[in-house]
Amino acid sequence: MNMTQLFNQVTMNKPTLKRTVLMSMMAVSFGGISLSAQAQTSAQPSQQEIEQLRQEVKALRALIEQQQVQQKQTSQVVAKIQEKAAAPAPASSPVMKLASGAEFNLYGNIRADASYQAEGGSATRMYNQINAVPLEGSGERSDEFKSTLSATRLGMDFKAPVGAGDKALSGKIEVDFLGGAGLDNLRIRHAYISYANWLIGQTWSNFAVPDYIPETVDALVYAGGSIKRTPQVRHTSTFSPATNLVLAVEDPKDATITGIKQRLPALTARLNHKFADNLSVSARAMGNEKRVNEDEKMAWGVGLGAKYEVVPGTTLKADYYHVKGDSSFVSYANTGVVAADGNLYQSEFDSITVGITQQFNDKLRGTLGYGYMNFDEDQAYINAVTDKTKSNKDLWQAWANVFYSPTKPLSFGLEYVYGEREALGAATNGSTKGEDNRINAVAIYSF
Repeated sequence: MNMTQLFNQVTMNKPTLKRTVLMSMMAVSFGGISLSAQAQTSAQPSQQEIEQLRQEVKALRALIEQQQVQQKQTSQVVAKIQEKAAAPAPASSPVMKLASGAEFNLYGNIRADASYQAEGGSATRMYNQINAVPLEGSGERSDEFKSTLSATRLGMDFKAPVGAGDKALSGKIEVDFLGGAGLDNLRIRHAYISYANWLIGQTWSNFAVPDYIPETVDALVYAGGSIKRTPQVRHTSTFSPATNLVLAVEDPKDATITGIKQRLPALTARLNHKFADNLSVSARAMGNEKRVNEDEKMAWGVGLGAKYEVVPGTTLKADYYHVKGDSSFVSYANTGVVAADGNLYQSEFDSITVGITQQFNDKLRGTLGYGYMNFDEDQAYINAVTDKTKSNKDLWQAWANVFYSPTKPLSFGLEYVYGEREALGAATNGSTKGEDNRINAVAIYSF
């Protein structure tokens, strides 16, 4: 490659560089001419001029080398950009669209649960049953391993345009296999449609919401909480971005009450308020009529829940209920109404759950929780109960768990739980206490 070719390649599309190199080359040329002329007039050229010429050549060489390095770096950046552009785009969520404009999104999980029951337990059921664990020495199923995939879930969200404007009808259908006594039958979890501020169908009860319950590995809630889903008609009024009021009429079916007749739905109200980005609260109220053998009593209840993020990654949750005459909304309650001697007697209780969740990193989190239920010892109610070993004075459970998610679709959980119940009456051996002592594990693949 001659000097002209090198000059053109180095200074290609670089006007500033071209001028710099040209001036340097001219300086070299003029230096040569000057040196030649001086050689004709003097036998010994100036040492100062020779050294200046060497410096100019050295500077030109350094400039050329710098340009070569810059060209190499530019080529590497361009190659990376081209490689990234050629890479396939990440997979989008599985949304199906119809010609009518309706959209469907399928989701779900495959869930495998396992449990080792050290103490307590009843029949083959592996999920929480603290209110009915056998009393000590009376039909316990201890030292037993159990497993199931009944909590595997499949769901579909949908949205469709309705009429003019940008309003849309949306909804959800979700099922699992936790229905029936055997816990292996298909059941409806959620099935509802919503439009504007209205919702019609089955979803979480407006009174017994799960938002403030500490996380568990167990697919069911522990003592003091509720995961009730009811058929309902609901309306939401938004007062501000931080405050809304939800009113609903719900089906308060209560299978624990013998001979119950349902004439009216339950009325529920929930006021939600967010004080700050890290603190939200919910106040609830409920009322419904209980009819047994043409006699009737009003059942009622109030609830208060709070969620507080102490610092990023550390969250406190608490949920409180006071309920009289109802056993349908809050889990593990005594029978709400008992008929005896032509009268109706009501159960009354207080319950609370508290817990703290720590997000250690984006893959690991853990929870410590405690739940407690205390039932009013109304002697008239106690006398009306036929089998006092199946009703309780109080229940409590404490648990600790960790969840690990190595990748987004996979999650593994491990949990230890211990709890006790104190029955209203003693078993034949004189025991009134039942224990729940077990280790739970779960593996979930979500899609």
